[in-house]
Amino acid sequence: MSEPLVQVRGVRKEYRRGTEVVPVLDGLDLDIQAGDYLALMGPSGSGKSTLLNLLGGLDQPTSGTIRVGGTSIEGLSSNELASWRASHVGFIFQMYNLLPVLTARQNVELPLLLTPQSKAERTHRADAALALVGLSDRANHKPAELSGGQEQRVGIARAIVTDPELLLCDEPTGDLDRKSGDQILDLFDALNREAGKTIVMVTHDPRAAARARRILYLDKGVLVREEA
Repeated sequence: MSEPLVQVRGVRKEYRRGTEVVPVLDGLDLDIQAGDYLALMGPSGSGKSTLLNLLGGLDQPTSGTIRVGGTSIEGLSSNELASWRASHVGFIFQMYNLLPVLTARQNVELPLLLTPQSKAERTHRADAALALVGLSDRANHKPAELSGGQEQRVGIARAIVTDPELLLCDEPTGDLDRKSGDQILDLFDALNREAGKTIVMVTHDPRAAARARRILYLDKGVLVREEA
């Protein structure tokens, strides 16, 4: 078997609250193969979102190592991490984080501003990403003119426009009604099975988690159970 896309070894994460040390992750080991679709579940405060942030280089572990695509990201500088994230990771959040003054196309283009592509190339890639999520007809609409499900699809288009290896999703259906949530999960299925994207999704919803290839349970920063 080839080397996993993601390798987590002995990762601990602690935060300081005054003089108190608050442990969040406790010596976590985890492998995620390229093309996997993993759901992370567990009670609030179990470390799910913290682990997601560590995998995406938004935070650094207190100790331990994290390799993504052969790169040890725990040792990268802030600038190196920003450059690495722009090429390798797409983030999808519960709150869509779209800029209200920009159109859907302009919101999707934002990650491409960190690349040397021309304006025409950026527009072409943004339009292709919007087409993939079924929103070609909403490219010139601003967020206030979109439904919640459409806003989340714009967020997904923004996450995939750089063709990242890894999609990190934090409660991506948590703010949506069931029908819109199912549509987003259908899109994740297609991105995983047809586009080969590796997906890690934090969710409290067992129905959403059931759509993943496997489910990992965290409790108090420890991997307590894993289901295929």
